[in-house]
Amino acid sequence: MPGRVFLTATPEDIATALGVPAAPIADEPPRRNIAPGQQVVTLAPEGLTRMRWGIIPVGRVNARGRPVMETIINARSETVFDKTAFVGVGRAVLPVNGWYEWTGETRRKTAWRITPTGGGLLFFAAISDVWTAPGGQRLHQVAAVTCEPSGDVRAVHHRMAVILAPEDIPLWLNGGEAEAQALCRPWPDGRLSVEKADDVDWAAP
Repeated sequence: MPGRVFLTATPEDIATALGVPAAPIADEPPRRNIAPGQQVVTLAPEGLTRMRWGIIPVGRVNARGRPVMETIINARSETVFDKTAFVGVGRAVLPVNGWYEWTGETRRKTAWRITPTGGGLLFFAAISDVWTAPGGQRLHQVAAVTCEPSGDVRAVHHRMAVILAPEDIPLWLNGGEAEAQALCRPWPDGRLSVEKADDVDWAAP
């Protein structure tokens, strides 16, 4: 499941791929290392915007009525439509050029870069929420939705983000729950490339 992503496409290329205006993200720089807690380019039903990657579940409870404490950066597609912790969330899309996974033992891990075969963008299915701070400030938040891995990435992780075909994005954003659930499946084999990411400066954005 994605724990770091990267987005190096220009705002114009992102907007063109999604068929929406680029103005809200016109100043977005290329970013090769985007971590949870940072702002990410997000497509909401209203258009492109930025949201915090990671939902702080203030006020949300689990099936036992207990508060959900951990920040949610990824939500399992198998339960996202059923868990009480996700009641009332919206749907969104995260455009990325790819993401990173790690294998191996602590301190000796190997980083892997996953990208679309042939290059271009990937569109992650996501959920969104709004946290209202004590002072009234509203923070828009987003978390990727995950599913079982495709054959391309199974060797580096047991989960992957739900990737949407461009023509399925309107259905994910605005369709019914059953229609959205039907989109939560692994990306077909052969469409992703996995390579070692030895050239990434993990301290840089």
